[in-house]
Amino acid sequence: MAKVIMTCGRICSGKSTYAQNIKEQLGGVILSIDELMLDILGGETGDKHDEYVRRTEKYLYKKSVEIVSSGTDVILDWGFWKKSDRDFAREFYREHGISCEFHYIGVDDDEWKRRIEKRNAEVQNGRSDAYLIDEVLAAKFESLFEVPDISEMDIWI
Repeated sequence: MAKVIMTCGRICSGKSTYAQNIKEQLGGVILSIDELMLDILGGETGDKHDEYVRRTEKYLYKKSVEIVSSGTDVILDWGFWKKSDRDFAREFYREHGISCEFHYIGVDDDEWKRRIEKRNAEVQNGRSDAYLIDEVLAAKFESLFEVPDISEMDIWI
């Protein structure tokens, strides 16, 4: 039976790499808000960014049900930064009769900062189309992230 695997962790914690590894091991389809937003809208969405994220998320929830219903696993490479988002996702899939798992990817602060620097260097050198994360944005993301309780996660990395 196909299922949904959801990655949880701060930005630059390794969720996308982990999602790719899961895909290679189990098969399945990765659905990424960032990938869709960057491919379609580019990196400059201005003050509409949060609205576009909500719309993209809604679309990907719908698509994930369609994909799982066809018998293929889905890996949501999102982040699920807030407990309310994690609770919503669990309930959404429960209501659709779909098995789901949360995988938490955690890194310590020093490693997190190193990964942000590496990512920013790749973006600035044209080797990545990911979002550039300056100090203000990093602080904003850090303030938004709610570390999950151990009872919320199925797998801790």
